[in-house]
Amino acid sequence: MHIGLIGLGKMGFNMRQRLRDAGIEVTGFDRNPEVSDAASLDALVAALPVPRTVWVMVPAGTATDSVITDLAGKLEAGDLVIDGGNSRFTEDQRHQALLAGRGIGFIDVGVSGGVWGLANGYGLMAGGEPEQIEAALPVFDALRPEGPREESFVHVGDVGAGHYAKMVHNGIEYGLMQAYAEGYELLEAKDIVRDVPGTFRAWQKGTVVRSWLLDLMVKALQEDPGLAHVAGYVEDSGEGRWTVEEAVANAVPAPAITAALFARFDSRQDDSPAMKMVAALRHQFGGHAVRRPGEGPQAQGSPA
Repeated sequence: MHIGLIGLGKMGFNMRQRLRDAGIEVTGFDRNPEVSDAASLDALVAALPVPRTVWVMVPAGTATDSVITDLAGKLEAGDLVIDGGNSRFTEDQRHQALLAGRGIGFIDVGVSGGVWGLANGYGLMAGGEPEQIEAALPVFDALRPEGPREESFVHVGDVGAGHYAKMVHNGIEYGLMQAYAEGYELLEAKDIVRDVPGTFRAWQKGTVVRSWLLDLMVKALQEDPGLAHVAGYVEDSGEGRWTVEEAVANAVPAPAITAALFARFDSRQDDSPAMKMVAALRHQFGGHAVRRPGEGPQAQGSPA
């Protein structure tokens, strides 16, 4: 199988390598010529066998919209576009309609795994027509971890469902990180507690709060005890806001996720230990830039 991959940033670069390691031929395109395989989008399209499969892995919003619009004018009937970025689910129906008018298929895929996905694999949540999902299964199987497919891949439903599931996933992530971070601050505040990092290490095996996020928390404290090199300023991604908006629209109470989102807003006014830990955790699992103490907003990387 031979696919195109547009966007070779933190996620796309590693995904290309994981696909190649699984025996899938990948032609990648990126605006950075140092990492790009194709010199242009036209060259990428020309390099792919028909029917073409093109995976789009660029930032949500204007960048994704521009790439899909360009592809609509370059691909042919029977080709397939997969949006693996963090697009809002409402955009998926619009992109599907644009491509369907030219006979081009569309799948939206929520991708979880961050910068660790190359080694560990990615959790995948797909939305689209069953026959198009079936055609892309070799790609999904190459990207996901080894083991039963249902443990790391789901065909959630119609177009938009994959990104909707990823949105909720990220909303839950907000709440989990906030709970860990608040526990960290409480332990730091108590004078009888002498070993905060050791406490979290002791929770890594056999406890009900053990998780990959907890492991990353321990790693963050090993790399920067006391988080002296991390400012307590935390960006919020579109998914967190969208999750809260959907909770309101559907009259679903989501107090933990909502509180975690508003805590990030509060972080921009107060350099708290808890928010330092949330910032550190985002850096650990996603490679997101952290603001150093004293740096202004321009030092922060793109929110995700």
